[in-house]
Amino acid sequence: MSGAELSIRARRAAFNRAIAEGDAAAIAPILARDCVMVTGTDSALIQGRMGQVKVWRREFSGPARLIYTRTTREVVLSLVEPIAMEHGRWEGIDSTSDVLTASGTYFAKWRELGGQWVIEAEVFLTLA
Repeated sequence: MSGAELSIRARRAAFNRAIAEGDAAAIAPILARDCVMVTGTDSALIQGRMGQVKVWRREFSGPARLIYTRTTREVVLSLVEPIAMEHGRWEGIDSTSDVLTASGTYFAKWRELGGQWVIEAEVFLTLA
């Protein structure tokens, strides 16, 4: 496994920890300034780092929420640019009952900027 892939996997693990801990501030540096996210069920488009942080803060504010975990299956690195594509599975577990509520697949495009890998785009598909 290359150093770039290890870095991306470590950043994904940090993102998962931030979600589990309800720490929107820890999510911000993992996202590119102009990142985009397409949600899995309703295909809502969330644009920009601050837009996404705002959504996460709202998500974390309730007493009951879903704990989302993204599990990387594959990272494909570009040979011509400092970019990569991550593919994996995601799941949302109810924080109060530990019941799996939703799951699916995702793709994330990463870019190395200033020595750090950041997410430029994520697309989620709900399968269950």
